[in-house]
Amino acid sequence: MAFSWRLIGLCILLLSSIVIADDDISRAAPANASTSCNNPYRLVLVKLWIDGAEHEQIGGLSAAFGSLLPTNTKNTPRLPATYAKPLNGCSSSSSKLSGSIALALRGQCDFLTKATVAQAGGAAGILMINDQEDLLEITCPDNSTVSNITIPVVTISKAGGDVIEKYISAGKKVEILLYSPDRPIVDYSAMFIWLMAVGTIFCASFWSELTTSKESNGYEQAPEVNAGGAREEDDKEILNITTKSALIFVISASTFLLLLYFFMSAWFVWLLIILFSIGGVEGMHSCIISLVSSKCKGCGRKTLNLPLLGEVSVLSLVVLIVCVAFAIFWAATRKASYSWIGQDILGICLMITVLQLAQLPNIKVATVLLCCAFLYDIFWVFLSPAIFHDSVMIAVSSLFSYIYFSVPSMLTFCIVVSSQF
Repeated sequence: MAFSWRLIGLCILLLSSIVIADDDISRAAPANASTSCNNPYRLVLVKLWIDGAEHEQIGGLSAAFGSLLPTNTKNTPRLPATYAKPLNGCSSSSSKLSGSIALALRGQCDFLTKATVAQAGGAAGILMINDQEDLLEITCPDNSTVSNITIPVVTISKAGGDVIEKYISAGKKVEILLYSPDRPIVDYSAMFIWLMAVGTIFCASFWSELTTSKESNGYEQAPEVNAGGAREEDDKEILNITTKSALIFVISASTFLLLLYFFMSAWFVWLLIILFSIGGVEGMHSCIISLVSSKCKGCGRKTLNLPLLGEVSVLSLVVLIVCVAFAIFWAATRKASYSWIGQDILGICLMITVLQLAQLPNIKVATVLLCCAFLYDIFWVFLSPAIFHDSVMIAVSSLFSYIYFSVPSMLTFCIVVSSQF
């Protein structure tokens, strides 16, 4: 019965994945903007160099006016970042802006004025820092013309501004490169993630069959009493999700989202990395042990007596050491271009293990869980601004946009933009 519900869950995933939302923010400027404000809003990558060393990227959004950004990094210079003085950028800056990317805080005057002042000071571009954790859509004031703005105008979130401020306050040289890569018509990375997700659910559904040894189906089975005892022991490891636990799951997810919203910082990111690594190690260890044990029945019989741990299987100990080393290597190189491979391996193993332990007993619980998840998305995206004056889900997503690969998600795929090379 449990196996059939896994197949039903797989079918639900396949049907629900037919509708794929486009996460591209690029779109036309609002109709109420002036005729010169016709630039589309485009996602911008703000690449940072600190004292000459390349660092993380920050996500930004281009304005409805100003020059268009290049779509690749070829022949695009990186320029020093300089704060306007005053910081709001509303009047002539006392700091030298010539040949630099001007940084200005939101407020005190309209964005067109800030861009005009920065351009008059010789800035090659202006980066406007929002006072909230979202990417602000910069439009033109009513009845204004912007034909004289010839520098790129980009906005970033408060969190992104805090990253730049941290380095500048420490006396480090900060250089910035702005570009807006084109999104492909067919997003192969999204397709790859979808295939990995479906493949993970498929493997979890048939995992017990894949890891069942052939000898267990032969004539040399253990006595029925022992087999029954084994089945009882296996049943104790299964977590049947109830209606109450489905509600608790959504409440817990909401609580965790609020923690990300209010307390996202470097230490919190490391906490998430540690928790993800622990779960990934446990999942990888469980998957490897079950696969090896199904192919080699005698491999796990040799044991060792260790202090504090007691009798431990040699196979289990060796696999645990390998898994821990793998997780440490991923955590240490999580910002490398190839780190998505290790992250996906840990995430897939973790999800297979969780799906082996958690089961939906009937369609009622499945319906409650899906409805709660739907309401969860609707509330935190569209209704949360009425309480928090900000879309919590979008704010947290914008935080992830500038912490590139720092916060682990279950499945990721490295998008290699060919124009960067």
